[in-house]
Amino acid sequence: MNTQMILTAFLTVGIIGLICGILLSILSEVFKVPTDEKADHIESEILPGANCGSCGYSGCSGYAAALSSGKTTNTALCNPGGQEVSQKIAEYLGLSAGSVERKSAVVLCDGSCDKAETKMEYEGLKSCSAASALQGGEKMCSYGCLGYGDCINVCEYGAIKLCDGVARIDPRYCKACSKCVNVCPRGLIELFPVYKKKAGVMCKNKDKGAQARKECSAACIGCMKCQKVCETGAVTVVNFNAHVDTDKCTGCGKCVENCPVKCIEMIDYSFVG
Repeated sequence: MNTQMILTAFLTVGIIGLICGILLSILSEVFKVPTDEKADHIESEILPGANCGSCGYSGCSGYAAALSSGKTTNTALCNPGGQEVSQKIAEYLGLSAGSVERKSAVVLCDGSCDKAETKMEYEGLKSCSAASALQGGEKMCSYGCLGYGDCINVCEYGAIKLCDGVARIDPRYCKACSKCVNVCPRGLIELFPVYKKKAGVMCKNKDKGAQARKECSAACIGCMKCQKVCETGAVTVVNFNAHVDTDKCTGCGKCVENCPVKCIEMIDYSFVG
C-alpha cells in the first residue's frame, strides 16, 4: 500500500467522522429534552432526596416538578424535610410556607415473644414478605409482627430496632417517610403525630376474641367497650378489631382506661425535642 492510498484512507475516515459529528450535533439539538431549572433546583438543592413518596408524588423529582409547574402550591408535603424544607421551597417560589406536622411511624403490635404463641420453628428466608407469603412465620397470630426486619432494612435513619420479636420505632429519629409503612406485609405500621397524644390499638388481629387470645395474650377481643365510651367517634370495631382514627381522637384516654385486655395505649411522644 503506497503513501497516497494511506493518506486517502485517513482523509476519508476523517471526513466521515466530521459528517457524523455534525449530524449528531444537529440531532441532539432537534431532540433535546427541555430542562426545568426550577424543578432541578428544588430537587437537588432543597428536597432531602429520600425519594420515599410520602408527598404523594413519584419521589423528589415528581414533587419538584409539580411545584415548579404550579400543579401544587403545597410546600408542606415533604415529611422527611419537615418545616425547614417547606420554608425553603416557599422562599424560592414566592409562596406561603405550609405547616408540617411532625409525625412518627408506630408499629401497632404488642405480640412480643413472651405474649405471642409459636406454631413452629421457621427456617425459611428471614424476610417478613417471604414468611408472610409462604408459611406465615413462627407465630400463631397471622396478623402480628413477623419480626424479620423488612422495615429495619428500608429505614435510612436508623429509627427501627427489633425488641423481643417485635419491631419498635424511635420517634426521635423517625422522619415519617412511610417506607416502613409501605413495606410491612401485615399493614401494622401507621403514622402518628409526635406532639399530640393519640390512642393506638396495639393489635391487628381479626379473629374472634377467644381465638385471638389463644394466639396472643396481647390481642384485642373486639368487645366494643372502647367504641362505646369514645365521645368523638374516633374508635370503631370492625371484624373483631378496634381501630382509632387519629384525626378524630382527642387523647382523652377513656378507651385506654376501659379496655379490659389493655391492648390500647396512649401514644405520647411529648419527650421528643
